[in-house]
Amino acid sequence: MSFPLLTVTAAVPAAGALATAAVPAARRAAAKWTALVFSLATLVLAGVQLARFDPDAAGPFQLTESHAWISDFGVRYELGVDGIGVVLVALTALLVPFVVLAGWHDADPLEPATPSRRWRPTQGFFALILMVEAMVVISFEATDVFVFYVFFEAMLIPMYFLIGGFGDRAGERTEDEAAAQRSYAAVKFLLYNLAGGLVMLAAVVGLYAVTADQLGHGTFSLTEIVQARGSGRLHFATVTERALFLGFFFAFAVKAPLWPVHTWLPNAMGEATAPVAVLITAVVDKVGTFAMLRFCLQLFPGASTWATPVIVVLALISILYGALLAVGQRDIKRLIAYASISHFGFIILGIFAMTTQGQGGATLYMVNHGISTAALMLVAGFLISRRGSRLIADYGGVQKVAPVLAGTFLVAGLATLSLPGLAPFVSEFLVLVGTFSRYPVAGAVATVGIVLAALYVLVLYQRTMTGPVEESVRAMPDLRVRELAVVAPLIALLLFLGVYPKPVTRILDPAVEHTMSQVHRTDPQPDVRVSNAEGAK
Repeated sequence: MSFPLLTVTAAVPAAGALATAAVPAARRAAAKWTALVFSLATLVLAGVQLARFDPDAAGPFQLTESHAWISDFGVRYELGVDGIGVVLVALTALLVPFVVLAGWHDADPLEPATPSRRWRPTQGFFALILMVEAMVVISFEATDVFVFYVFFEAMLIPMYFLIGGFGDRAGERTEDEAAAQRSYAAVKFLLYNLAGGLVMLAAVVGLYAVTADQLGHGTFSLTEIVQARGSGRLHFATVTERALFLGFFFAFAVKAPLWPVHTWLPNAMGEATAPVAVLITAVVDKVGTFAMLRFCLQLFPGASTWATPVIVVLALISILYGALLAVGQRDIKRLIAYASISHFGFIILGIFAMTTQGQGGATLYMVNHGISTAALMLVAGFLISRRGSRLIADYGGVQKVAPVLAGTFLVAGLATLSLPGLAPFVSEFLVLVGTFSRYPVAGAVATVGIVLAALYVLVLYQRTMTGPVEESVRAMPDLRVRELAVVAPLIALLLFLGVYPKPVTRILDPAVEHTMSQVHRTDPQPDVRVSNAEGAK
């Protein structure tokens, strides 16, 4: 029996969560170091996955594991990674240590302690982060629909407590007012995602019923279902396939998030601490767009093609709506949240452009967005923790007193607007090229989002970092060693992947080609017209 690498990669952060939670309450530093060590161990295992993954190997999935679980209902514990899954596991494992380091003091006791200041268990904060990591990792690895659904829903529980119990301390609100806002954001996050999950559960049950009726046994295995469809043993009626597709897609659109089921994200990111906000948008939300590729397109290719025009329109609305609302924001964290909604619109547009370049750009965008948004949000979090305010108007002249903080904020912001030479530019360019080749009008509309991104990023930088030094920031310290250890690697990755994205695209491209073949779509052929005179020659 081969070593269960995929299971162990997910089990290590889960074990780390238990170990961190078990640290005595008085030993807060030990809990932090325990969480950091387990997150780094997970990163090493994700690196081993990457090293063992062969992009040129035949077959869609590698490092597979398959064991009987609930045999009476056709449920198997099946794991496997394609190029997209293995890269997103690596992204998750890479970001979580930075989340732990950035949140090093986010659950420390408030001084001076008063009855109105609630106690925050440091052990619980870091244990919840590791538990989210474990569930996200196994979601990227699951090839059984039921296994995926279980962890897709289970990750909501630790995220709910991270948002509601460990919120942002910035602002002039009392602790009771802040707690009420955190509770509202956490409940809204939970209700939206539970609603999507319940709709998906109905579709999962429907999928099982169809396979049981036509194959003689119900199954949730993605590989078995795709093979049965390819061989003609399994056939969905048009109405059934479309209904099942909509059930899956709705849940993934909420998680992504896609307009108009996006409204939970600004509240959640605004009230969460900056590291938890990174966990939401750079890690958890990627499960939604990943699942569109793995499950929606491969299980329901006909319905995916049928729904494409509407989804493209929704993606365009997300791009423009998110960017426009980002322009008008006064709150730094909510601005980044609306910018992320716009970016997820680009990702979904690339997926449903149904071209190799579009889907290749979308998968690369998932990686680059995770890195760039993590860098921007974490630097913003360091800025907010110094001033104690999330309002843009409360800053000014920061670059004169904290030049390193301002410089890293600028680079992360320029990456967010997809400046050439930084990683997101490559992925956004591929999405637009892939979209133009099939939907030129949609591609033209999407480019407006680039212009708006330049507006909200540059205005944010101008208002916070340039101009006269505000009295409230005059004594602001620059980035400390721990904070530099968080930001510097992310900035280096943005520069490296902006110049040389091939190490990532080489792994992603075969998986994209496989997905395109499952949907039975090919790239549009260029329309080359030859004059009669040239043709005669």
